[in-house]
Amino acid sequence: METIIIDILGYLSATFTTIAFLPQIIKTIKTKSAKDVSMGMFVFFTTGVFLWIIYGALTNTMPLIIANSVIFCLSLIQIILKIKYDKIKN
Repeated sequence: METIIIDILGYLSATFTTIAFLPQIIKTIKTKSAKDVSMGMFVFFTTGVFLWIIYGALTNTMPLIIANSVIFCLSLIQIILKIKYDKIKN
């Protein structure tokens, strides 16, 4: 495949996996509850995303760098919301 097609595939994949986080964050903000969100899952996931950013930087793979940087930020937001709303409920 041509490089441009591979890059487009990478950016599309990155877009969809990044957008996938928005419904959970929006729901958490609207309900002011994160009781069903697993902190352990998000900590492991965020760590993995951070490692993907490093990998993307070392291999100079822009779709990995861009998407995982955004996902990292969204994941951190969800962790912060989880901490915030769990403290409010207790």
